[in-house]
Amino acid sequence: MTNKLHRYRVRLDWTGNQGTGTSSYRGYSRDHSLSAGAKAPIAGSSDPAFRGDPARWNPEDLLVGALSSCHQLWYLHLCATAGVIVTAYEDDAEGVMEEQPDGAGQFVSAILRPRVTLAPGSDAEKALHLHHTAAEKCFVARSMNFPVMHEPTIVAADA
Repeated sequence: MTNKLHRYRVRLDWTGNQGTGTSSYRGYSRDHSLSAGAKAPIAGSSDPAFRGDPARWNPEDLLVGALSSCHQLWYLHLCATAGVIVTAYEDDAEGVMEEQPDGAGQFVSAILRPRVTLAPGSDAEKALHLHHTAAEKCFVARSMNFPVMHEPTIVAADA
């Protein structure tokens, strides 16, 4: 069986030209818009630490969000096929980026903290184990060059 290739195309349009382009470091906005086909556009900027708009998504937010989303989607799929009934799922994910003195940087870790509520009668031990399997399967996490850790909490619903 051959591997399947999937392509993801995203368009970025810079919207931050304030009349003089990049004539100076402080003379332009970091604002931009990301779009993909018929999907709603995402208003982007840089992190406020880098002169960005705090009301807009920045690349670092999007990376942590992609890790959290990918894990959640795999987890729910695995639970559905294993007979574990999830009734609620939330995650307070966090990524840590280290900036170097020259301004370059990289993520050094991420931690996902999913809190899962199960229907009465669902196997909590199996539900916990499926987080490990989801971590092994997540396309985004497998693509990272830093550790993506997990601290799941399983809550059994009242019977």
